[in-house]
Parts: sequence; C-alpha cells; structure tokens
Amino acid sequence: MFSKKQFNAIHVITAISSVAVGVVTAAMICVLSVMNGFGVLVEEMFSQFDPDLRIVAKTGKSFSITDAQRSALGSLPSVALYSESITETALVYFEDKQMPVQLMGVDSTFASMTEIENIITDGHYEVYDGAFDRAVLGQGLAWKLGIGARFVRGIEVFAPKREGRVNMLRPDANFNKEICFISGTFAVNQQKYDENMMLVDIDLTRRLLDYDANEVTALQVAVAEGYSVGRAKRDIAEILGDGFVLQDRYEQQEDFFRILRMEKLLTTLLLVFILLIATFNGIGSLSMLIIDKQQDIRTLSHLGASNEMIQRVFMLEGWMVNAIGAFGGLIVGLGVCLLQEHLGLLKLGNGAEYIVSAYPVAVQGWDVAMVAIVVLVLGAISSYIPSRKLKV
Repeated sequence: MFSKKQFNAIHVITAISSVAVGVVTAAMICVLSVMNGFGVLVEEMFSQFDPDLRIVAKTGKSFSITDAQRSALGSLPSVALYSESITETALVYFEDKQMPVQLMGVDSTFASMTEIENIITDGHYEVYDGAFDRAVLGQGLAWKLGIGARFVRGIEVFAPKREGRVNMLRPDANFNKEICFISGTFAVNQQKYDENMMLVDIDLTRRLLDYDANEVTALQVAVAEGYSVGRAKRDIAEILGDGFVLQDRYEQQEDFFRILRMEKLLTTLLLVFILLIATFNGIGSLSMLIIDKQQDIRTLSHLGASNEMIQRVFMLEGWMVNAIGAFGGLIVGLGVCLLQEHLGLLKLGNGAEYIVSAYPVAVQGWDVAMVAIVVLVLGAISSYIPSRKLKV
C-alpha cells in the first residue's frame, strides 16, 4: 500500500475509488448533521411551550385530581412545579369573523414553567387582570381574526353545554358564552400552535365547559434540576396510579418526531446506497490490481506463501483503500460541519424569510460511528469479493 511504486492507470483508479468513498462519507456526515440540526431547532421551539412532562388520562378526555394528589405531587423532590390545564375546541367570534380554536385554560403557574413570556410577539402575557378575563392568541390566529393586543373590543367564546336538553327553537341557548379581551399574541413558529391556540384563564374554561373545580384535561410538570424525566415519571406514577399517560417532550409531539426520524432513516438509506456504489468501485480497481500483480503473486507463492495468505494481502489492500477514504471523509465532513456551525457559510435565503439565517448543524457521535462502521463493513465486503476468487 505504502511502498515505492510507479504510478499507472490502476493506481489512479484506486485513488479515485478512495476519493469517491471519502466524498460520500463527508456528504453523509454533513447531511445527517443538518437533519439533526433541524430536529434540535424544532425541539427548542416546542420546548418554549411544551412542559417537561404532560399527564393525561388513559381513557376519556378529562379527569379529576383530588387535593391529596395535588399535595403529594407538589411535595415530590423530582417535581419543581406543576400546572393544571383544560384544552378543548371552542368557537370564537370577533366582529364578522368566527372560527374554531383550540382553547387552552391555564392556571397562574403556567407562565413559570414554560417560556411563554419569551415568545410574546405583541402585547404581554396575561389571562386575568383581576377584573376581566384576558386571552393570549397564537400570532396566526390573531391575524385570521384581524385582532391585535391593543383592541378594546372583546372576543366572544362559545362552547356547547354538557348537560340539559337541546333547545331546537333557540339554538344559541345550547351554548355557554364567555367574553375575554386580548392581551397579547405569541409565536412558537409551529402551525398547530400559532394558528389554532388561544390561552385563557382556567376558571373561564371551567365555566364555559361546565367543569367542576377538580376537573382537568392535563397536568403540566416541570422536572426539578438534578432529576431525570424518567425518575420524575416513576415518582408521579406511584402517586397517580395506572390510569394516566405520562408524556415527555418527544411523546407530546410524537407524530412530528416520528416523521423526522422516518425522513432521516430514508435519507440515510439513500446515502448508504450511493456509498455502496462508490465502495464497490473498489472491486474493479482491486481486480485489475490482482491481474497487474500476477508475477508478484507467483514470486510470493514460490517463496512459500499460501493461497489464503495472498488473498489476505489483497483483502487488506482493498480494505485500507476504503479506510483511508472513510477517514479522510470523516475529517472533511466534521470540518465542514464545524465551519457551518460557527460561521454559517451556507445561508437560508436572505434570512428574513426563515427562523434561522443559516442551515443548523448538530453533530451526533452515534451518526459518526454509524457512518464509519458502514463504510468499513462495505469496504471489507468489496475487498473480499475479488480476493476470494484469487487462485495461485
């Protein structure tokens, strides 16, 4: 591999095979790191609104929490804060516009356990001012309704009554109605929140939905510093029992992260297929090298080298060609990712149309190890195929 030699076409082809493996390896590192970067970016956006843990009922939409459970939950060392919430679909009406919204009633602890105040785009966060009910709307929802934080006219909110007979003569009598005034708008940069969500006081939602003081649809939990989410899950499960589902941030957005993982898997398979083509170019170069070295092979045989030993020599040669390409590709790929992370060389448009101005990058050790293992394994296979056919 490293001995003095006179370069000919075979050596040039071998070098090209090694470079091809290196280029594809670098591409795999860069592409996977960019996909990780987008995943981290979206996770950070969701974390501004989603709690560390969300507790919902296994069956049914709502459940009751007792004072004893509240006290036990608040006394857990792994729980820093918890908040009660009620989420339900409601109809809002403002001037001549009406539309369904995802109404979320929150208590006074909600702002302390999320970063809602950091994502306010207009006005301020407030769901009750001591005299009037207030609302904080997703930015897209506010735009659809044509309303802003400084509007003095209230929003009418309607929800069907849970009990009683349906009044066919007066359909409006079948709905509960509440009025609130907008205090601000927020933006998570996710459609499910920005264009559908409306935050109000939890007491308003209880009146609107005919819920009692202990009835909620979810509990939001902030995990205490120094404790893991898994530990908090186990502690809470011991208090609440088996009738609840405890969701971490990934499970709260399970559909989204499943799609993200599927996209990454399909991209990885496509890149592995390209790598397979690049790696198996070495079969041709190694086969030509075997033909070129026939006299050397006979010399080694006369000196006592067995057929298996000579096969191992060429297998090692082919594997080292791929290994050098893989190592070079890893260095180049990691270098490009490092430059992108700190300098943002590859931009996303003019920056104003996107959340970030440059492609985000997050290098993960598992991806680097996976790429290295795949390249080396494919290199070993591509070296074995022509070597095993060698006969002295």
